[in-house]
Amino acid sequence: MIGSPILTQMPKVGRGLDRRTAREMIAEKLMVLVATNMLRPGDELPGERELANVLHVSRETVRGAIQILAARGIIEVSQGSRSRVADVDLSDVTVTIASPNAIDSYDLEDVHAARLHIELKVVGDAAENIDGETLSKLESLLETQKLAGNDAMRFLICDREFHVAIYRACGNPLLADFVTDLYTYMMDYRRSAMSRPGAIEASYTDHSEIVAALRRRDRDAVVAAFHHHLIRIYETTKDLLAGKEAGEEKQKQKGT
Repeated sequence: MIGSPILTQMPKVGRGLDRRTAREMIAEKLMVLVATNMLRPGDELPGERELANVLHVSRETVRGAIQILAARGIIEVSQGSRSRVADVDLSDVTVTIASPNAIDSYDLEDVHAARLHIELKVVGDAAENIDGETLSKLESLLETQKLAGNDAMRFLICDREFHVAIYRACGNPLLADFVTDLYTYMMDYRRSAMSRPGAIEASYTDHSEIVAALRRRDRDAVVAAFHHHLIRIYETTKDLLAGKEAGEEKQKQKGT
């Protein structure tokens, strides 16, 4: 499990992968979740077993990763309770190529257009290059997503693993990293969107259709399923941003 190519195909965040242990790589994965606001200050981390299942490593590896993050002040560990995300600003941490601050500075329309242009090419290539091990991981992640219930945080941890595994199957690490950066756009809004009734179920249905198409290695079907998924992400994010702007306008009017 620790030798899985999915695990070793981690984004290069500052150091060569060949010098890092599995727990260091998992620590970086968890740190990225905090940096992109998928995990927020005060959030309780899922249990070691759950994280191990999602990240396809042992519980000991997860435990070691949490210890690394605790030593850096990113995770707070206390006896008798779940580990929590500390109140720490990681917005300048490089996720793959850029920091979340850099990605979030772009307009929603531009990011959506970029995703349609580049991501559909990437997932189309993934349909032709995906291997059995990655397909097995995606099937496992679908099962884990079923267990997330209405917990947006837990679902999104699986969601990121799901998307990144597909991106990396395209065979071009640079394109995969670039698309992963686009995926992290406005992640705090994505978490709010996934908290809405029916959002997790709808996303799970999209994911099931994507995996079915990948299993058939049907490029056109994978692209069509991802296109539908990206439109859903765009529309829900746009709706939340519009709500935020309306709320800010109301506050301005109250203050005048």
